[in-house]
Amino acid sequence: MTSLRKLGSSDLEVFPLALGGNVFGWTADRDRSFAVLDAYTAAGGNFVDTADSYSAWVEGNSGGESETVLGEWFAARGNRDDVVLATKVSQHPEYPGLSAANIRAAADASLRRLGTDHIDLYYTHFDKPEVPVEEIVGALDELVKAGKVRHIAASNISAERLAASLEFSDREGLARYVALQPHYNLVSRDTYEGELRDLAERAGLAAVPYYALAAGFLTGKYRPGTEVDSPRAGGAAKHLKTERGRRVLAALDEIAEAHDAPVATVALAWLAARPTVAAPIASARTVEQLPALLGVAELSLTEDEAGRLTRASA
Repeated sequence: MTSLRKLGSSDLEVFPLALGGNVFGWTADRDRSFAVLDAYTAAGGNFVDTADSYSAWVEGNSGGESETVLGEWFAARGNRDDVVLATKVSQHPEYPGLSAANIRAAADASLRRLGTDHIDLYYTHFDKPEVPVEEIVGALDELVKAGKVRHIAASNISAERLAASLEFSDREGLARYVALQPHYNLVSRDTYEGELRDLAERAGLAAVPYYALAAGFLTGKYRPGTEVDSPRAGGAAKHLKTERGRRVLAALDEIAEAHDAPVATVALAWLAARPTVAAPIASARTVEQLPALLGVAELSLTEDEAGRLTRASA
């Protein structure tokens, strides 16, 4: 049985891989999404990450498709209390921004789509510096007091704004961020390491990194001369052109071979072992893509292996 990890200072305990919901209602239709969710939970997974805006960028979609699929799955399986559910506010086309009124309205809309009376972890998706942190934290605290949200978190926020938010929560005795969702992986370390990670460590926040596999590059399927049929292929393949990207792939290949493990599993294992990280986020369009992600729960890198990857990615 995979041991769960405590999420920061909260009472939430999560599987060491968060299943990304960005593909539900986009590249994975309802049936395929259900199959992926069933397989993830059957393997012991209990942490699902979505957002109210997924997948508004797709022609014909309006945002909220992922939450709707999840709500239908919870209803069909009767397992809502077995899953730590995270969603986000600020980017839905009908509910943009982080004003207090919008946070309240967007949360209610998410709850309706998800078919639940509470969200376990509610993120501000993208910070809006024009809105005072006092207004944002105050609105989130109202949701916690109303029982609609259990814990609050932040994504895509500067260290300065995060520090101000935490200071306000502490001073006023209001709900306090317990987690942070940064862009962080082997080929994107400066997006988290440094001031932001140091603050998270001091404040006891858990990191739940997105783009954990660099849009697929860290699965190892992008190689010189290969073409990959994926909506994200362009973003992933750009790393092949950098010396660091090639160094990281070479180190991943060696370590993956030593463990007889997929390259993606090794990349996730490095990330899951980094300071403050509770669970990387990765998504699967098909059940066949899941084993490489779930393997992070069982694979422990040696100190030497982790060090080789850290040096290769510097």
